[in-house]
Amino acid sequence: MSTDATLALFAELRPGDRIELTHEVKVGLKRWTTTTVGTVVRTERRRHSLHFRRSGDDKVFSDLIVLQRDDGELTTVTLDEFSQLRRLAPPASHLVGK
Repeated sequence: MSTDATLALFAELRPGDRIELTHEVKVGLKRWTTTTVGTVVRTERRRHSLHFRRSGDDKVFSDLIVLQRDDGELTTVTLDEFSQLRRLAPPASHLVGK
């Protein structure tokens, strides 16, 4: 999935959507890929100023998703150019009786 497609899907996300996010983690010279699955609690574009090369107007933003994982844990993930976002079907347990 391209960066544009990931950002388009990000813009469509609503609380309750189930997603899978594959992203690259970098620590020092090491890097690995990990996947996070959960239900969207909220999305936001957060302004911050922690950036090596600041923009002229000092406005730097990050797109982030707050997810509730299957075990109830809340986690926040930030999208970048390496993120792969995919919408999943709701778990079968949510479909029972509907």
